[in-house]
Amino acid sequence: MAETTPDPLAEELEPRRRRMVDIDLAGRDIGDARVLAAMESVRREAFVPPSLRIHAYDDTPLRIGCGQTISQPYVVAFMTQALDVRPGHRVLEIGTGSGYQTAILAEMGAEVFTVERHDDLSLAAEAALDSLGYGDRVTMLVDDGTLGWPEEAPFDRIIVTAAGPRIPDALAEQLAEGGVMVIPVGQHRDAQELLRAEKRDGEMRQESLLSVTFVPLVGRDGFGG
Repeated sequence: MAETTPDPLAEELEPRRRRMVDIDLAGRDIGDARVLAAMESVRREAFVPPSLRIHAYDDTPLRIGCGQTISQPYVVAFMTQALDVRPGHRVLEIGTGSGYQTAILAEMGAEVFTVERHDDLSLAAEAALDSLGYGDRVTMLVDDGTLGWPEEAPFDRIIVTAAGPRIPDALAEQLAEGGVMVIPVGQHRDAQELLRAEKRDGEMRQESLLSVTFVPLVGRDGFGG
């Protein structure tokens, strides 16, 4: 059997991942132990271009192609904490992107249905997720994310990783009663509010959590629709 050559960069990144969790997440306001454990377990470097692997645990977004980014680790952790994911939840993710947020949700025991409009990104994310063993917990679709995934609805949780001018009607309809949605919303593409919306008696009860800047949510019920 051939010997496996050690990856010096992987060895260097492991302590950086622990520092990210301890300082950038737990050192701020991420207190959910399940989220912290998932963030420490999932290898972010698997979801970024090879030239950017050394920066995988910097608390910053990174470009992944197609005009998209992988969100900074703090924002991923913050959104995941606000979503309050539990094992067995059916989670709809709009904007697969790199697949990193998808992996965090799967690591936490969710059954993830994820929609991406860029075929190239979806294929790359699928390969990364499969390489880390998350493929059996994730179902992927290339389509207009503002329309959700009606054939698989309802969903216990919905997370949107791009910012639209409002909560798309289709997503609100596909959220189960008592379910939670986390989504950035704003009329301006360079400044939005991260909303947490809970569905009670058919109504979406919203609260603003954080000022954010996300790439635009493009589709029939988003920008450009």
